[in-house]
Amino acid sequence: MGRYERNILINKIGDAGQKKISAARVLVCGAGGLGSTVIANLASLGVGHIGIVDDDIVELSNLNRQYIHKMSSLGADKVKSAAGWIREFNPDIGVMPYKMRLDEKNAPELFLNFDIIIDCFDNYRSKFILSDTIIKTSKTLIHGGVEEFYGQVCTIDSKSACLACFVPELYNCSCDIIPKKGIISPVVSAIASIQAMEAFKVITGIGNTLKNTLLIYDGLSQEFRKIRLEKNKKCPSCAK
Repeated sequence: MGRYERNILINKIGDAGQKKISAARVLVCGAGGLGSTVIANLASLGVGHIGIVDDDIVELSNLNRQYIHKMSSLGADKVKSAAGWIREFNPDIGVMPYKMRLDEKNAPELFLNFDIIIDCFDNYRSKFILSDTIIKTSKTLIHGGVEEFYGQVCTIDSKSACLACFVPELYNCSCDIIPKKGIISPVVSAIASIQAMEAFKVITGIGNTLKNTLLIYDGLSQEFRKIRLEKNKKCPSCAK
Protein backbone atom coordinates (compact mmCIF):
# COMPACT_ATOMS: atom_id res chain seq x y z
CA MET A 1 0.00 0.00 0.00
CA GLY A 2 3.07 2.27 0.04
CA ARG A 3 2.19 3.46 -3.44
CA TYR A 4 -0.99 5.04 -2.07
CA GLU A 5 0.51 6.53 1.09
CA ARG A 6 -0.69 10.04 0.21
CA ASN A 7 -4.22 8.73 -0.23
CA ILE A 8 -4.14 6.86 3.06
CA LEU A 9 -2.79 9.87 4.97
CA ILE A 10 -6.13 11.60 4.36
CA ASN A 11 -8.17 10.82 7.46
CA LYS A 12 -11.41 10.32 5.56
CA ILE A 13 -9.74 7.67 3.37
CA GLY A 14 -7.27 5.75 5.50
CA ASP A 15 -6.58 2.03 5.01
CA ALA A 16 -10.29 1.17 4.88
CA GLY A 17 -11.02 3.65 2.11
CA GLN A 18 -8.04 2.57 0.06
CA LYS A 19 -9.15 -1.04 0.30
CA LYS A 20 -12.54 -0.02 -1.11
CA ILE A 21 -10.77 1.70 -4.00
CA SER A 22 -8.60 -1.35 -4.64
CA ALA A 23 -11.66 -3.60 -4.72
CA ALA A 24 -13.68 -1.34 -7.04
CA ARG A 25 -14.60 -2.33 -10.58
CA VAL A 26 -15.02 0.59 -12.99
CA LEU A 27 -15.86 0.47 -16.70
CA VAL A 28 -14.59 3.39 -18.81
CA CYS A 29 -16.69 3.76 -21.96
CA GLY A 30 -14.46 5.43 -24.52
CA ALA A 31 -10.65 5.52 -24.52
CA GLY A 32 -10.36 8.93 -26.20
CA GLY A 33 -10.03 12.39 -24.71
CA LEU A 34 -12.16 12.04 -21.58
CA GLY A 35 -11.26 8.37 -21.26
CA SER A 36 -7.52 9.04 -21.27
CA THR A 37 -7.64 11.35 -18.25
CA VAL A 38 -10.24 9.26 -16.46
CA ILE A 39 -8.10 6.14 -16.89
CA ALA A 40 -4.98 7.95 -15.68
CA ASN A 41 -6.80 9.22 -12.58
CA LEU A 42 -8.40 5.88 -11.74
CA ALA A 43 -5.04 4.13 -12.06
CA SER A 44 -3.41 6.79 -9.88
CA LEU A 45 -6.10 6.37 -7.21
CA GLY A 46 -5.48 2.65 -7.22
CA VAL A 47 -8.80 1.39 -8.60
CA GLY A 48 -8.14 -2.34 -8.71
CA HIS A 49 -10.17 -3.35 -11.77
CA ILE A 50 -10.57 -1.12 -14.83
CA GLY A 51 -12.53 -2.10 -17.91
CA ILE A 52 -12.17 -0.17 -21.17
CA VAL A 53 -14.61 -0.38 -24.06
CA ASP A 54 -13.94 1.27 -27.44
CA ASP A 55 -13.95 0.14 -31.06
CA ASP A 56 -11.71 2.87 -32.50
CA ILE A 57 -8.01 3.10 -33.39
CA VAL A 58 -5.46 5.75 -32.44
CA GLU A 59 -5.09 8.56 -34.98
CA LEU A 60 -2.67 11.48 -35.10
CA SER A 61 -5.43 14.02 -34.44
CA ASN A 62 -6.19 12.26 -31.14
CA LEU A 63 -2.85 13.08 -29.57
CA ASN A 64 -3.64 16.71 -28.69
CA ARG A 65 -5.84 15.48 -25.80
CA GLN A 66 -5.49 11.69 -25.52
CA TYR A 67 -2.15 11.61 -23.82
CA ILE A 68 -2.05 7.98 -22.68
CA HIS A 69 -1.61 7.14 -26.37
CA LYS A 70 1.75 7.69 -28.09
CA MET A 71 3.13 8.16 -31.59
CA SER A 72 4.07 4.50 -31.50
CA SER A 73 0.38 3.70 -30.88
CA LEU A 74 -0.84 5.18 -34.18
CA GLY A 75 -3.05 2.66 -35.95
CA ALA A 76 -3.39 0.49 -32.84
CA ASP A 77 -6.68 -0.29 -31.12
CA LYS A 78 -7.38 2.34 -28.46
CA VAL A 79 -8.31 -0.31 -25.90
CA LYS A 80 -5.02 -2.13 -26.50
CA SER A 81 -3.03 1.11 -26.24
CA ALA A 82 -4.87 2.19 -23.07
CA ALA A 83 -4.50 -1.23 -21.45
CA GLY A 84 -0.78 -1.18 -22.22
CA TRP A 85 -0.44 2.22 -20.55
CA ILE A 86 -2.16 0.98 -17.38
CA ARG A 87 -0.04 -2.18 -17.19
CA GLU A 88 3.14 -0.17 -17.58
CA PHE A 89 2.02 2.42 -15.03
CA ASN A 90 0.80 -0.10 -12.45
CA PRO A 91 0.95 -3.84 -13.22
CA ASP A 92 -1.10 -4.62 -10.09
CA ILE A 93 -4.26 -3.22 -11.66
CA GLY A 94 -6.55 -5.70 -13.39
CA VAL A 95 -7.28 -4.43 -16.91
CA MET A 96 -10.14 -5.67 -19.07
CA PRO A 97 -10.07 -4.27 -22.64
CA TYR A 98 -13.16 -4.70 -24.81
CA LYS A 99 -12.77 -3.83 -28.49
CA MET A 100 -16.42 -3.59 -29.38
CA ARG A 101 -19.19 -1.18 -30.22
CA LEU A 102 -21.51 -0.96 -27.25
CA ASP A 103 -25.20 -1.36 -28.08
CA GLU A 104 -28.53 -2.07 -26.40
CA LYS A 105 -27.96 -5.83 -26.58
CA ASN A 106 -24.41 -6.23 -25.25
CA ALA A 107 -24.36 -3.37 -22.71
CA PRO A 108 -26.46 -5.03 -19.95
CA GLU A 109 -24.31 -8.16 -19.91
CA LEU A 110 -21.07 -6.16 -19.89
CA PHE A 111 -22.28 -3.91 -17.05
CA LEU A 112 -22.77 -6.93 -14.78
CA ASN A 113 -19.00 -7.12 -14.28
CA PHE A 114 -18.69 -3.56 -12.95
CA ASP A 115 -19.96 -1.30 -10.17
CA ILE A 116 -19.52 2.08 -11.85
CA ILE A 117 -19.78 3.07 -15.51
CA ILE A 118 -18.05 6.25 -16.74
CA ASP A 119 -19.40 7.89 -19.88
CA CYS A 120 -16.50 9.09 -22.03
CA PHE A 121 -18.28 8.65 -25.36
CA ASP A 122 -18.40 11.51 -27.86
CA ASN A 123 -21.96 11.20 -29.21
CA TYR A 124 -25.43 11.24 -27.71
CA ARG A 125 -26.60 8.00 -29.24
CA SER A 126 -23.94 6.04 -27.34
CA LYS A 127 -24.50 8.15 -24.20
CA PHE A 128 -28.21 7.32 -24.20
CA ILE A 129 -27.42 3.61 -24.47
CA LEU A 130 -25.40 3.97 -21.26
CA SER A 131 -28.14 5.93 -19.51
CA ASP A 132 -30.87 3.48 -20.59
CA THR A 133 -28.81 0.50 -19.42
CA ILE A 134 -28.17 2.10 -16.04
CA ILE A 135 -31.92 2.22 -15.46
CA LYS A 136 -32.19 -1.51 -16.23
CA THR A 137 -29.13 -2.71 -14.30
CA SER A 138 -29.19 -0.42 -11.22
CA LYS A 139 -25.55 0.56 -11.69
CA THR A 140 -24.11 4.09 -11.34
CA LEU A 141 -23.24 6.16 -14.41
CA ILE A 142 -20.98 9.20 -14.38
CA HIS A 143 -21.82 11.24 -17.46
CA GLY A 144 -19.37 13.68 -19.01
CA GLY A 145 -19.35 15.74 -22.16
CA VAL A 146 -17.03 18.34 -23.71
CA GLU A 147 -16.97 20.66 -26.70
CA GLU A 148 -14.63 23.56 -27.52
CA PHE A 149 -14.17 25.44 -24.20
CA TYR A 150 -17.09 23.90 -22.31
CA GLY A 151 -18.00 20.73 -20.45
CA GLN A 152 -20.55 19.10 -18.18
CA VAL A 153 -20.73 16.30 -15.60
CA CYS A 154 -23.50 14.58 -13.65
CA THR A 155 -24.00 11.30 -11.81
CA ILE A 156 -26.95 9.08 -12.71
CA ASP A 157 -28.49 6.00 -11.14
CA SER A 158 -31.79 4.15 -11.48
CA LYS A 159 -33.53 6.51 -9.03
CA SER A 160 -32.17 9.84 -10.27
CA ALA A 161 -32.96 11.97 -13.29
CA CYS A 162 -31.52 10.20 -16.33
CA LEU A 163 -29.79 11.74 -19.33
CA ALA A 164 -33.00 11.82 -21.37
CA CYS A 165 -34.79 13.69 -18.57
CA PHE A 166 -32.95 16.90 -19.34
CA VAL A 167 -32.27 16.54 -23.08
CA PRO A 168 -35.35 14.62 -24.29
CA GLU A 169 -35.21 16.31 -27.69
CA LEU A 170 -31.96 14.44 -28.46
CA TYR A 171 -33.12 11.04 -27.25
CA ASN A 172 -34.23 9.68 -30.61
CA CYS A 173 -31.21 10.97 -32.50
CA SER A 174 -30.06 8.09 -34.70
CA CYS A 175 -27.07 9.72 -36.37
CA ASP A 176 -24.22 7.27 -36.92
CA ILE A 177 -21.94 9.88 -38.45
CA ILE A 178 -20.92 12.48 -35.88
CA PRO A 179 -19.29 15.66 -37.24
CA LYS A 180 -15.89 16.41 -35.75
CA LYS A 181 -15.94 19.27 -33.27
CA GLY A 182 -13.13 21.36 -31.84
CA ILE A 183 -11.86 20.68 -28.33
CA ILE A 184 -8.76 21.67 -26.38
CA SER A 185 -6.92 19.48 -23.91
CA PRO A 186 -7.30 21.53 -20.67
CA VAL A 187 -11.10 21.41 -20.86
CA VAL A 188 -11.07 17.67 -21.50
CA SER A 189 -8.70 17.08 -18.58
CA ALA A 190 -10.79 19.25 -16.25
CA ILE A 191 -14.06 17.44 -16.96
CA ALA A 192 -12.45 13.98 -16.91
CA SER A 193 -10.81 14.72 -13.56
CA ILE A 194 -14.20 15.67 -12.11
CA GLN A 195 -15.63 12.40 -13.45
CA ALA A 196 -12.84 10.48 -11.73
CA MET A 197 -13.51 12.39 -8.50
CA GLU A 198 -17.18 11.43 -8.74
CA ALA A 199 -16.13 7.78 -9.10
CA PHE A 200 -13.96 8.14 -6.00
CA LYS A 201 -16.91 9.50 -4.00
CA VAL A 202 -19.25 6.74 -5.15
CA ILE A 203 -16.66 4.07 -4.27
CA THR A 204 -15.77 5.41 -0.84
CA GLY A 205 -19.03 7.06 0.20
CA ILE A 206 -17.11 10.25 0.99
CA GLY A 207 -18.67 13.61 0.10
CA ASN A 208 -21.69 14.47 -2.03
CA THR A 209 -21.99 13.33 -5.63
CA LEU A 210 -23.52 15.21 -8.55
CA LYS A 211 -26.65 13.07 -8.47
CA ASN A 212 -29.59 15.11 -9.78
CA THR A 213 -27.14 17.95 -10.42
CA LEU A 214 -25.60 19.03 -13.72
CA LEU A 215 -22.22 20.73 -13.27
CA ILE A 216 -21.37 23.01 -16.21
CA TYR A 217 -17.87 24.35 -16.83
CA ASP A 218 -16.99 27.42 -18.92
CA GLY A 219 -13.27 27.38 -19.58
CA LEU A 220 -13.17 30.88 -21.04
CA SER A 221 -14.58 32.55 -17.93
CA GLN A 222 -13.29 29.84 -15.54
CA GLU A 223 -16.74 29.53 -14.05
CA PHE A 224 -18.68 26.54 -12.79
CA ARG A 225 -22.47 26.48 -12.60
CA LYS A 226 -24.79 23.90 -11.07
CA ILE A 227 -28.25 23.15 -12.37
CA ARG A 228 -30.63 21.11 -10.21
CA LEU A 229 -32.19 18.22 -12.13
CA GLU A 230 -35.50 16.47 -11.52
CA LYS A 231 -36.99 13.32 -13.01
CA ASN A 232 -39.06 14.21 -16.06
CA LYS A 233 -42.49 12.58 -15.79
CA LYS A 234 -42.65 12.58 -19.60
CA CYS A 235 -39.09 11.31 -20.07
CA PRO A 236 -38.87 9.10 -23.19
CA SER A 237 -36.54 6.77 -21.30
CA CYS A 238 -37.02 6.36 -17.53
CA ALA A 239 -40.73 7.33 -17.46
CA LYS A 240 -41.41 4.02 -19.24
